[in-house]
Amino acid sequence: MNKILKKNIELGIIFGLICAVLLSFSRFNAECDDLRANVLRLHIIANSDTDADQNVKLKVRDELLKNSDIIFDRCNNLEDAIISAEEKTDKICEIANEVLLKNGFKYNAVATVCDSYFETREYDGFTLPAGTYKSLTVRLGEAKGHNWWCVIFPAVCIPAAADASLADTASKASASMAENGKKYVIRFKSVEIYENLKKKFQK
Repeated sequence: MNKILKKNIELGIIFGLICAVLLSFSRFNAECDDLRANVLRLHIIANSDTDADQNVKLKVRDELLKNSDIIFDRCNNLEDAIISAEEKTDKICEIANEVLLKNGFKYNAVATVCDSYFETREYDGFTLPAGTYKSLTVRLGEAKGHNWWCVIFPAVCIPAAADASLADTASKASASMAENGKKYVIRFKSVEIYENLKKKFQK
């Protein structure tokens, strides 16, 4: 075998491997897109990182999850859930502010439904890839502390709805991917790098 033919074969193999990797990434990223488009995240940002502010953040969380049936009453799909959350931001603030006042805090809560960027995150047995998600965001005071998040629709982070699944809104393939995140650590990291680069160039 002459050197030119051997070189062409090697280049062909390398090109084929690159195409296979890109195709695999493209499919995986499409499943990530499906997840991002089919969940509503609850995002609570603490006033600061002091123990007191972090503890009251969790109390606000508990109260909001306890009252999630009020926020999402008769919501059968994601669109309904987003509309309901947007319509009830005053009620959400009221619930959060009652907790803050009861615990002696003078700052207030602000609730909005918005698009928020998240890094790759794990939560109680499932992993969500980095990217932009629709989020019910509750900012406490100056909102400069560490945050807490979960998926509030479908209600996978609500104990009373233990039978809820990401597959209730997303495809079975993407839900399975999220629920078996440990199998895809490298792929999730690749998606995170890609999303961070995309975010940087969009600024």
